[in-house]
Amino acid sequence: MARREWQEVLDSNREALIRAVDSLTDEQSRLRLVPSLTTPIGLVKHCAAAERIWFQRTVGGLTESQCDGYARGDDASWAVPAEQTLAQVIAEYRAAAARSREIARTAADDDVFVHYRRGAVTFSWICAHMIEELARHAGHADILVEQISATG
Repeated sequence: MARREWQEVLDSNREALIRAVDSLTDEQSRLRLVPSLTTPIGLVKHCAAAERIWFQRTVGGLTESQCDGYARGDDASWAVPAEQTLAQVIAEYRAAAARSREIARTAADDDVFVHYRRGAVTFSWICAHMIEELARHAGHADILVEQISATG
């Protein structure tokens, strides 16, 4: 896949995630309908962390403390403070994605980066992984929102 194409697919999945949840109220976005930590707002928060992990930390070489928000892929990446609204989490995600786009412009497809858990991966692999990650979570969001809408 050419760079322009993967960027378009990645951006399309980013927007699909946002579109899936942006009609919810703050209360609805926090509904937990599955045993895991997954909530609509949590999906967006987690994807912001994924953007930071892969682009800011791995490609950009930033330390965790230099990232513009939480940048680990553990359970805490799903946690949303009670005072943070869905609109704020979406804005946070959009900012993380914008920073990812900036950092992505500095990398060539065959550049190799070392991820703190996966080890050495190419930039192309990172992009394919992020497309997969975002598509999966946008689908989760679609299903959760459908369930929330069906219950009233």
